[in-house]
Amino acid sequence: MTDLYYQRENCRLCGSKNIKLASQLEPIPIATPNFSVPGANKNEPIFREAVPLDLYLCIDCGHSQILHVGNPELQYNNYIYTTSLSLGLPEHFVKYAKNLLQGMNLAKKSLIVEFGSNDGTLLRCFKEEGMRVIGVDPAKTIANAATKSGIETHNAFFSPEVAETIKQRNGLANIIIANNVLANIDNLDPIAIAVKTLLAPNGSFVFETQYGADVYRDLLLDTIYHEHLSYFNVNPLILFFKRHGLQVSDVEHVWTKGGSIRVFVQHADTSNNVANSVLKFAAKEKAEGMETLEFYHRFSDRIEDLREQLAKIVAEQKNHNKTIGGYGMSVGTTTLLAQLGLTTKIDFLFDDDLMKERCLSGPTYDLPVFGPEEVYKKFPSIIIIFAWRYAQPIISKHSQYINAGGKFIVPLPSITVHDKVTTKN
Repeated sequence: MTDLYYQRENCRLCGSKNIKLASQLEPIPIATPNFSVPGANKNEPIFREAVPLDLYLCIDCGHSQILHVGNPELQYNNYIYTTSLSLGLPEHFVKYAKNLLQGMNLAKKSLIVEFGSNDGTLLRCFKEEGMRVIGVDPAKTIANAATKSGIETHNAFFSPEVAETIKQRNGLANIIIANNVLANIDNLDPIAIAVKTLLAPNGSFVFETQYGADVYRDLLLDTIYHEHLSYFNVNPLILFFKRHGLQVSDVEHVWTKGGSIRVFVQHADTSNNVANSVLKFAAKEKAEGMETLEFYHRFSDRIEDLREQLAKIVAEQKNHNKTIGGYGMSVGTTTLLAQLGLTTKIDFLFDDDLMKERCLSGPTYDLPVFGPEEVYKKFPSIIIIFAWRYAQPIISKHSQYINAGGKFIVPLPSITVHDKVTTKN
């Protein structure tokens, strides 16, 4: 099999080698439920090898990042996650498109390009408003399906060469979009060059990405895995784009992924002003010490506290020979199993999506995955909800389990127990 990963030795935003270990996390496999591995069996290294997930801080620019980089060909050529099936995202994108078009006052037939466009859910919103749209995505099956559905999609990784091809065929883009993809890219300099090549003089590059500050403040631990290489804050982004003749002109806070930012970037020589929001985000990050190692050490301490609390709950059940279930089978589950010390403690998983694989495999485990009806047949003494953002609908759906004596444990952002007696911290 192709090499699983490599380790970079410098900051992916500024290139500095002045990088320090900020938070030591438990290693996890490169393979996740987000992508398939054609021809591989569960005993191959992509499932069984635990790859370092440590977070590093660039002392020079303040960027936090993972330096052990999964092979992008393995991760994205056979990507199976699709935007249209993500709860709340299609509705979010409808509003997103309307807001951008209203704010920029674009004429009909303006060109909108999105890289990491997936199944074309967002571009379809722009097309319905009379815009020309082009997508770029490396997942062959998804890109081909998007093209067949009417959203022209280049099956490729976004690059200066792809940008030049689009420019020659279609002209300059009024808006370039990247949603939940910039953090997945190791080499970002070519991305900035490609954006500068394709972006119209008064155009905007707009991207949404997980906000690093939210990850660390709110303990969004399940968003940390090898597909997410960067945890962006505003200050390092300002420095990065400035180096490429681009300028961060506005920043908005949005709800997606538990806390994200929508960043607007323009050509530095044509951008007239910088919104106050940019200065406010930047100032708050500095005030909270997000460019210091101490900030990330506190994050590590909070993870350790969670792990210890859960260990006590789990040990009590195991001492009485009880079984323990988990709810939710996703990439976040892969992370939480390792970080919360549960890889050898969970007996099986439940998931509402019956199309998912029936087993989640890792370095020390092969966990069976059952449908929701099996909750009552297996009836574990506790169920830890790994899909914790959807804890309320899961708990409501399974009130019968609670009434019969079962307990749900919601692990994040702090441990909460839900049973028939009370709900307590």
